[in-house]
Amino acid sequence: MKVSREAESVSEADFDALRAHGFTDEDAWDIGAIAAFFALSNRMANLVSMRPNDEFYALGRGGPK
Repeated sequence: MKVSREAESVSEADFDALRAHGFTDEDAWDIGAIAAFFALSNRMANLVSMRPNDEFYALGRGGPK
C-alpha cells in the first residue's frame, strides 16, 4: 500500500521490516516493482474506463455479473 499511495515515504525502515520477516533485498525489489506496476496499470485502466470482458470478469466469481 505504501508503494502505491506514498512511495516517496518508503525508507530503510520499510526494508528493515521486510528483512525482519525473512525477505531479501531482491525480494523487496520484486515486491516494490509488482506493487508499483499494479498501481500503474490500475490507474491507466481507470483513466480510460477500461473494464474486463465478461468472460474474464466471471473467472472465479461464480458466473457473469
